[in-house]
Amino acid sequence: MSKLTHLDEDGRASMVDVSQKAVSKRRAVASAVVSMNRETLRLIESNGISKGDVLNTARIAGIQAAKRCDELIPLCHSLPLDSVQLSFDSDANLPGVRVIAEVVVTARTGVEMEALTAASVAALTIYDMCKAVDKSIVIGPTQLEKKEGGRSGTWTRAEPTAEARR
Repeated sequence: MSKLTHLDEDGRASMVDVSQKAVSKRRAVASAVVSMNRETLRLIESNGISKGDVLNTARIAGIQAAKRCDELIPLCHSLPLDSVQLSFDSDANLPGVRVIAEVVVTARTGVEMEALTAASVAALTIYDMCKAVDKSIVIGPTQLEKKEGGRSGTWTRAEPTAEARR
């Protein structure tokens, strides 16, 4: 296992110095699962939630969250994001919604945290907009699915978790 990069030699929190890294295109994809009652999923799909269009609101929230990741996660670098895309897959078998966030940047460091933050905040937004009709909503797992670029190259989740397979 490699050493933790956000700790200095004395064990103090430290922002990683990326100034010597090469600028390259980097991409990360993260997902979050939002499980709910079947009726809640039906209301989302029919745009029947009284607060409004759940998935478009969650999309905007996820994009905003990715752009502000450095304000939320203390040791994240500020990155000029090239693209943030969110998609939503309704799944009657869960029942629920899978959130997929894809973030791209051309920079010295990756965008895994931005993708995870986008997926997380989009999932929280779905919860917020639907909590009046369903208090039993569960969020999770939230996970990195793939990252590309940088010194470590491409990494892809080998197998979905049990939750994601449902």
